[in-house]
This record gives sequence, structure tokens and C-alpha cells, in this order.
Amino acid sequence: MQTSGQYPVLAIKMYNKSFTVEKKRHTIKNVFVIDLNNRILYLSWTYEGSVHDKAICDEEELNFSKKVFLWLDSGFEGFNPEKAIINRPKKKPRKKELTDEEKKQNQAISRVRVKVEHAIGQCKIFKIVKDEIRVFKEDFRDLAMLLACSLSNFKIMYA
Repeated sequence: MQTSGQYPVLAIKMYNKSFTVEKKRHTIKNVFVIDLNNRILYLSWTYEGSVHDKAICDEEELNFSKKVFLWLDSGFEGFNPEKAIINRPKKKPRKKELTDEEKKQNQAISRVRVKVEHAIGQCKIFKIVKDEIRVFKEDFRDLAMLLACSLSNFKIMYA
């Protein structure tokens, strides 16, 4: 795990497996905690797509034992765990523009957060994760995502 100063560096990202609305299919979500080496450190249970990201974090009681840096997206607005230094992109105010400094800050945050997207992409190379799962056994979707994340971590550590 990379560190910045004395704090481990983490990022949280919501993974939303979307299907088209025209086909009336359901969506599912997971929340990941990923370090900057693209290793998945935490995977939440699978939730329906309509559940808000912050609500998932609140229900999962996502807490940290050490001080960490978190790079969050706007879906986690209001999620402020203890022992966490939060870096969230600044939104453009209504009828105004962001200053050059705020734009540069957002770019710096995006450069870190893109690693999270790459980690999720490594999980999505498995067909069972990216396609529709038609098995309705309890916890099967959670198990499929857990196995994909485990294999992704294995690939990072030993490949």
C-alpha cells in the first residue's frame, strides 16, 4: 500500500452495473475500497441500483482504524468518516465557473481516482461480473463479485 506521509492512501468508488432502461432490467451496486496499487481492500454487499452510495456506506458502517486519505466522487456527498481526510472534486456553482485553482485541484483528484476505475476494470474482465446474472440463489451475486475481486488481487500480487 502506498503511503503519503504517514497515512495510507485509499480511494472509494461505487461500482454500478448498469443495464439499459428500455429492457427494464435491474441494476446492482457495490462499494469498493481500493489502494493506489489497485488492490481491492474492501467490497460491500451487492445492493439494488436505486440505493444511494452514501446509504450503502452508512449501512455497511464503513470505518477506518487508521488515518487515511479518501478520494471520493460526488455520490458520497455527506459521507465523512472519522479518521479520514476527504478529497472530493469541487462542483461548479450554479451560473458561475470554477476558478483555475479549483480546476487544477479537480484534475489532481481525478488523476488519483482513475486508478480506482482501472481496478474496477480489472474485475470486469470476468464475464460473470459484467453480464447479467440470472441465478437467483441467495448471495450468488455477492460471491461472483468477491471471486472476481479476489482473482484481480491475485493477478496484481503474483503476475
